[in-house]
Amino acid sequence: MAVINPYLVFNGNCEQAFNFYKSVFGEEFSYLGRIKEAPSETPISEEEGEKIMHVTLPIGKGAVLMGSDTSEAHGLVSFGTNFSISINADSKEEATALFNGLSADGVITMPLTDTFWGAYFGMFVDKFGIQWMVNYDTPHTTE
Repeated sequence: MAVINPYLVFNGNCEQAFNFYKSVFGEEFSYLGRIKEAPSETPISEEEGEKIMHVTLPIGKGAVLMGSDTSEAHGLVSFGTNFSISINADSKEEATALFNGLSADGVITMPLTDTFWGAYFGMFVDKFGIQWMVNYDTPHTTE
């Protein structure tokens, strides 16, 4: 069964916010990656590269608080557009079914695809204006 987690988006102060949340919840980041670590054909400024691409913080009984900074290309976020509901599916098939069902009559902003970070991932805004992310972490195999 899928797990739902809040995903917060910031205008350049994600690291500051998540360091605060970390101090309150008393947990360590599961992951913290910067924009400069992502493959890109478009040059970015040093300041843009230091922004948070993705951070995860366990906040209790299986819940994870996730976040990132918006990029210069996407513009600033405002209250009401600075969060998404992120679903972590148990299989690629479940991810596809949830993505297709919830995005019906909505706007797909990133089609489901295999990503450089090892997940099957996509984003959309549903027909009610709610932003969603669907993720399936692809199992790592060793040969």
